[in-house]
Amino acid sequence: MKEISPVTSVDATIAVPGSKSLTQRALIAAALAEGRSHLLGPLTSEDTDFTSKALGQMGITVQKEVAAHPLKGIAACDSWQVEGNGGRIATPRDVIYLGNNGTATRFLTSVAALGHGVFTIDGEERMRERPIGPLMEALRGWGVDISSVAGTGCPPLKINSHGLAGGETVLPEGKSSQYLSSLLLVAPYAVRPATLQVRGEVLSKPYVAMTLSVMADFGIEVDCNQELTRFVIPQGCYRAMEYQIEGDASNASYFWAAAAITAGRVTVSNVPVPSLQGDAGLVPLLARMGCEISREGGGITVCGRQHLEGITVDMGDMPDVVPTLAVVAAFAHGKTVINNIAHLRIKECDRLSAVVTELTRMGARVEERQDSMIIHGDGGESLHGATIDTYKDHRMAMSFAVAGLKVAGVRISDEGCVAKSFPDFWERFSWLA
Repeated sequence: MKEISPVTSVDATIAVPGSKSLTQRALIAAALAEGRSHLLGPLTSEDTDFTSKALGQMGITVQKEVAAHPLKGIAACDSWQVEGNGGRIATPRDVIYLGNNGTATRFLTSVAALGHGVFTIDGEERMRERPIGPLMEALRGWGVDISSVAGTGCPPLKINSHGLAGGETVLPEGKSSQYLSSLLLVAPYAVRPATLQVRGEVLSKPYVAMTLSVMADFGIEVDCNQELTRFVIPQGCYRAMEYQIEGDASNASYFWAAAAITAGRVTVSNVPVPSLQGDAGLVPLLARMGCEISREGGGITVCGRQHLEGITVDMGDMPDVVPTLAVVAAFAHGKTVINNIAHLRIKECDRLSAVVTELTRMGARVEERQDSMIIHGDGGESLHGATIDTYKDHRMAMSFAVAGLKVAGVRISDEGCVAKSFPDFWERFSWLA
């Protein structure tokens, strides 16, 4: 149990670890490349450990040099060396276990399809509830023999791999951009040139754009339409390279939010403008609520205000910072409506319901809809301390820690769940005091 101590205001410059999304995409591209790649500033966390260990089971060597103790405002200089095998995937002796790492489960399912042998991919109980059926259907269109062991459309998965046939396939829905990114990352290694059609609206488009950017940096340019619903992927092999990873905008969000609700100032020194990460889009939303935004060197500064205003926003493209914005909204004046977020229900927990439940526990007036939430802000006047259930979800722990900077008596249960994406979060968060 972690109790948060309120502060009067904050004034800090902080660096955050590397982007989890970029780290996992760069890891896959480097693993499939021919030769040695250097990843600079990657995120070392529970999730990326699962990814790198699984790649090791597939014959890819990842050698990690982890930086010393982090310093305020200075980005860590972790460096990983990845020995790529040019798309050749070894058959693992054991089950590939990925905990509750949804990104790795989806990405490595497609990587396993490049192999020749039987692969089993599994995870913890929550991962066995997270759907992967649309990805399986699209892979079958490329000739992959894949099944859900329990017949639920969720892990564990069994893949009888004999390479990727290529040709045209259809992803039946775009609600999780991870399905689409997974397919794109492996498509250059298909036997025939691959094309991919997506039905319905593609949510979290910035994550798809990020995938395309990483692929391009590693030497594969994908042809796609503006709607990101049709892709033509050339055959080829990623080239080994040195790749610099931005600071994680999702994890930066908690520090920017701290500035917002305390009328303080926080600079995150290593999230650039422009950023490859869609979650950096939280910053202009804070500006709409009344914060002042500026660039400081290679980073972004948020200065909060005593009076924040509620807003109406579509957050379909940045679901991971919905909990952060919802907490800030509870301290704003007026109604905040967060739309197009049904896909939060298939995250590490049902985040839509969880955020509503825990804000209500703190005394906020919040309405839950199937694909939206409405926060009736009163400047934080009705909020009080509470023990927050994190649902084993790192983003619940970190976003509600922000509320504790302003409201006494906020206690975070299972605070160790932050190891999934930000192992030293509590240390860096203490720098705000």
